[in-house]
Amino acid sequence: MKKLLIPFMLVLVLLISACGNNKETNTEVKEPEATEVAAEVEVETSSDTIIYQSENGPIEVPANPERVIVLATFAGNVLALDVNLVGVDPWSKMNPRYDLVDVEEVTDESLEKIIELDPDLIIGLSYANNVDKLNEIAPTVTFTYGALGYLEQHLEIGKLLNKEAEAQAWIDDFKSRANAAGEEIRSKIGEDATVTVVENFDKELYVFGDNWARGTEILYQEMNLKMPDKVVELALEQGYYALSFEVLPEVAGDYIIFSKNSDSDTSFQETETYKNIPAVQKNQVFEVNAKEFYFNDPLTLEFQLEFFINHFLKN
Repeated sequence: MKKLLIPFMLVLVLLISACGNNKETNTEVKEPEATEVAAEVEVETSSDTIIYQSENGPIEVPANPERVIVLATFAGNVLALDVNLVGVDPWSKMNPRYDLVDVEEVTDESLEKIIELDPDLIIGLSYANNVDKLNEIAPTVTFTYGALGYLEQHLEIGKLLNKEAEAQAWIDDFKSRANAAGEEIRSKIGEDATVTVVENFDKELYVFGDNWARGTEILYQEMNLKMPDKVVELALEQGYYALSFEVLPEVAGDYIIFSKNSDSDTSFQETETYKNIPAVQKNQVFEVNAKEFYFNDPLTLEFQLEFFINHFLKN
């Protein structure tokens, strides 16, 4: 299986150490005065930082981060919570759904550029280069992709950015709207209609399960649309499966969502094998720019939900 399958999974692994500085009390200072000083220090610290319980343990992070770098996947989560980004990974940078014109492109190898950007928080995935060095630049928090549900992941980003309430409010509203849209779509296309999500990358084609972005979480988890049995067999457990173009008819549902990379090989669409797929013949293949569909953050999810409503419910 090619690592290119999940292009946005660049990344970091986190080992955080927080340094405490315990000062001895001067024995000549009266006890009430020492207590007063300690209280002042505690108030100042708590107003500037919070302790986030990361998957690698507690870490002290800014209470109100102002210069965040995202090294993979979570740029849209940060943008949705209205927190300033100063650096993002290449895959986020090329996403036309994100407003990142003034944000620098960085990787976990571009340490000098990261230092110049002076971040107060770094976020990424739990596979990394230069973790220790990154952590010396700014508190660095990583997440294991897929360890949390897609909405749980946004809530965790909310906690990290000290915006848990805002994240939860969006989650509640989004679930309500997606569930309602699913009921309407199933009513129109039928409870037994199946949907397949595919994406071309380089010279291969991939089919996805119910938790690998590309709109899969909305379609299968929130809207309760059905996955073809062959897709369940091949992709549900692992999340994705690579197949040859010739096998596409075997996994094709009544509807196909085609997350399309126009700069990769799309010649299979000109073959008779493709043209004879029932979903193709019935004009039930919905194409979308893959670069807009890679992720599952709130900005992308809102776009995906609108896309599905417009295409499934069109007259």
